[in-house]
Amino acid sequence: VIPFIQVTNLARAMKDLQERGVWITGTAGEADQSVYQADLKGSIALVMGAEGKGLRRLTRESCDSLINIPMAGEVSSLNVSVASGVCLFEAVRQRQL
Repeated sequence: VIPFIQVTNLARAMKDLQERGVWITGTAGEADQSVYQADLKGSIALVMGAEGKGLRRLTRESCDSLINIPMAGEVSSLNVSVASGVCLFEAVRQRQL
């Protein structure tokens, strides 16, 4: 079961998670590391940006690391639900190795 929690202030919630030992990993197309290179096995929180706009500046700066999803062909970006599925699938895959 993955908990879903709605917060009023995202930056404050991210800081609280970090203080509790959770690494914050944000997704950004320009990130140097791909989702497949990142270590997604520990206590992590994935932060997904808005479709088209991506992560806000403060949210991006609050992340411990940024990852991208390598794209092939003419596709330049994914719907946020699809991108979330890709990242979650990779996290599960890594934990089963």
